[in-house]
Amino acid sequence: MRLGFELRMQQTQRLVMTPELRQAITVLQKPVAELGELIAGELLENPCLEAEPREPVEEGAPSEVGRLLDFLSRGDLPGAGAPSDRDEETSFEAYTPKLPTLAEHLHSQLGLLPLDRKQERIARFLIGCIDDHGYLSVSVEEAAAQLGAPEEQVEAALQVIQSLDPPGVGARSLQECLLIQWATLDDPNPLVPELIRHHLRDLAAGRIPRIAERLGVDTAEVQAAADAIRSLDPKPGRRFGGADETRYVVPDVVVERVGQEYVVLVNEAPLPRLSISAHYRRLLETADGRTRRYVEDRIQSALWLIKSIEQRRLTLLRVTEAIVRFQRDFFDHGPRYLRPLTLREVAEAVGVHESTVSRATSGKWAQTPQGMFELKYFFSSGVESGRGEGVAAEAVKRLIADLIRQEDPAAPLSDQALAEALAVKGLKIARRTVAKYRDEMGVPNSGQRRRYG
Repeated sequence: MRLGFELRMQQTQRLVMTPELRQAITVLQKPVAELGELIAGELLENPCLEAEPREPVEEGAPSEVGRLLDFLSRGDLPGAGAPSDRDEETSFEAYTPKLPTLAEHLHSQLGLLPLDRKQERIARFLIGCIDDHGYLSVSVEEAAAQLGAPEEQVEAALQVIQSLDPPGVGARSLQECLLIQWATLDDPNPLVPELIRHHLRDLAAGRIPRIAERLGVDTAEVQAAADAIRSLDPKPGRRFGGADETRYVVPDVVVERVGQEYVVLVNEAPLPRLSISAHYRRLLETADGRTRRYVEDRIQSALWLIKSIEQRRLTLLRVTEAIVRFQRDFFDHGPRYLRPLTLREVAEAVGVHESTVSRATSGKWAQTPQGMFELKYFFSSGVESGRGEGVAAEAVKRLIADLIRQEDPAAPLSDQALAEALAVKGLKIARRTVAKYRDEMGVPNSGQRRRYG
């Protein structure tokens, strides 16, 4: 046998992830608010890129679509960045009060109390250790060691914090949080603190008869105490703002009904209109050497960005139009008419890859006649009805929720009973599927839903 080396030419195909392709994918994935931030960064880095605000829609545009476009171009949408002639005092933010954070709320109350400097120092340290839900995230021992103070003083400062608003703040456990809140209410029911201290697990599992038997009381009394406990807030800090508080979402697309049809508009109002600087275009004609190569590179980068943004607009438009066609019953009649839909179906209708549809819909929101929905909402698995039609899982969940709302609280429907009720409506679903959907909705089982008395 003879071994040797030889050279061969072979032609193969492979996908090369160029910088331009990576940029196009990044732009496609960005929601409109994040895309505005990306553009702002590019404007700082690329001197060949210029931006100007989008002009308002001219008067005389078609009635409904014209009003919508005018609405978008004025920047009335929350987060819109288009300039406006309105005074700052009458802007959207003027009508959206900024919620104080929990820490700010507690610090403001602490300043009104007659504390000495040492007590105030300890109390303010403890406030800094309270999480967003209102619970103390360190132990008294750890705080005392950190501050170099006696544990008794730290405990006393914690008692001061627990006397502040909201009731239950500064608690170290769920039981303590609920007991603090209960102490502020004028209700003498002795069962409530007993249930909080010793029977929360059984209460959460709906074992009211067991609790009643152990305490030697009537189930109706335990039910009344359980209802009182449910009126308390297990997370007293959640109604306050945060540093990264999100108050609204900006729709990436708007679906508007015009007559018997639906018109899809891509929301570009928050984005500036990009162009290539005329100064650098002229410079390209006269420059040479390194200067010319730099300007060419920057202009090419700007052109790719503009092209990527336009490609994003077209892809988002075509994908949303396909969704509207597939989900026409939803847009006409509401969420109960949502049908099963996959990324592949939309991809085949648009003529792109599934991954492109996934990127185009990820994190994007649509303002529709039925309300604001994330585009991913329209992609759902489902079940088959008795007529052979597909019914989306979200629609089935709404039917289950309706049945639960109408049930007798003293004899709630089991998962099997729910499955049988759905079968009467033409939906043959296994009991375990009903249980899965019920869990996803956060609805407790029949034993936990049952009420006594």
